[in-house]
Amino acid sequence: MVAGSVGNMVEWFDWSLYAVLAPVFSTQIFGGGDATSGLLLTFSVFAVGFFMRPLGGAVLGLYADRHGRKAGITLTIAIMSVSSVVMALTPTFAAVGLLAPIMLVLARLAQGFAAGGEFASSSAFMVESGSSRRRTLAGSWQQVSVIAGIVLATATGALLTTLLPTDAMQGWGWRLAFGIGAVLGLVGVWLRLSVGETQEFLESQDIAKKTRIGAQIREAWSHWRGILIVVGFNIPGCLAFYLFVSYMPSYSVKTAGIPLSTALWANAIALVFAMCLIPVFGILADRVGRSKLVAAFGTALLILPWPAFQLAGSSSFAAILIADILGLTVVALYSSILAAVLSDAFPAHVRTTAIGTSYSLIVAIFGGTVPLVATWAQSQGLGGLLWLYPAISSLAALAVIPLVRRQRQF
Repeated sequence: MVAGSVGNMVEWFDWSLYAVLAPVFSTQIFGGGDATSGLLLTFSVFAVGFFMRPLGGAVLGLYADRHGRKAGITLTIAIMSVSSVVMALTPTFAAVGLLAPIMLVLARLAQGFAAGGEFASSSAFMVESGSSRRRTLAGSWQQVSVIAGIVLATATGALLTTLLPTDAMQGWGWRLAFGIGAVLGLVGVWLRLSVGETQEFLESQDIAKKTRIGAQIREAWSHWRGILIVVGFNIPGCLAFYLFVSYMPSYSVKTAGIPLSTALWANAIALVFAMCLIPVFGILADRVGRSKLVAAFGTALLILPWPAFQLAGSSSFAAILIADILGLTVVALYSSILAAVLSDAFPAHVRTTAIGTSYSLIVAIFGGTVPLVATWAQSQGLGGLLWLYPAISSLAALAVIPLVRRQRQF
């Protein structure tokens, strides 16, 4: 569990640095124009990376179902780390013209491909590593490590923007951050090579290997109740996650005009708070049932976005911190049961295939586009209505409560 969590943390550190440092390197890579145009282009690439996730989920999910969870999670972190090296070495637009954004796009596409396979493989690995009565708690550590990677990325961005002058940060500081991610990736690869395989995979591998790839994909999607759970639970979950985790610092900077370092420190503190809440909610779900946590998540997402966005537009550090804590409490409710709810929606021999394809598609459509849609809304003077986006989506989570209540463990 420790090896899997640390490896996952490193991979999400690499993935999250892009969003954290976007306001810094956007004009360096995309050339002239105002800061808003550069940020829109940078977040467009952020969204494009997400549209590689369904392909990565399908290819790497099949790979993990056939060759093992360990093989899957090791391959994903290797791809993610190489992509970070490319980002660190990408020249500026002033130096090489269009080659700069092309290199960035290709690296981000590779990261999206890796992330598509990472969630399915690591979720299955964590849940299958837990005991029958602690599967939700075991799966919650997948998301704890995700938040830990994001905290590390956010803290790295906050530290560099605090210590380095603006010119140094735009010149080489952001490259240093991506370089750190690449080095940490080597540690993650080593840790993942050291772990054993899960018993559930070992018991199901013969079924997967004897099934043709096309038939395996068709069977994965034949579990329609599981697919409905993925769709209904993750549309609001992805909106909440990427609004409150990835976009909130940029929202505060654009709305209140505060320094980026201030927004990042508030976000980092709230992320640590959420990281501590996730396993607590995981324990609670194992005791009272996951459907009750789904209900709590849907209700919180309906109520809390409005006050969170009102506070996030303030110039007060305390108000921004409270806004982040409100939003990330909602995220913690979602994250605590995510891996277990999705893993137990499908049998082991098609588990990573089903999760990888369906979940990655939802993330691409409703998660990866969040910063782009939100930045566009702010540029059009619609920032005050952003809270409606996650609040309305909460109804989808409430709708799947009966399906989660009847969910069985395979």
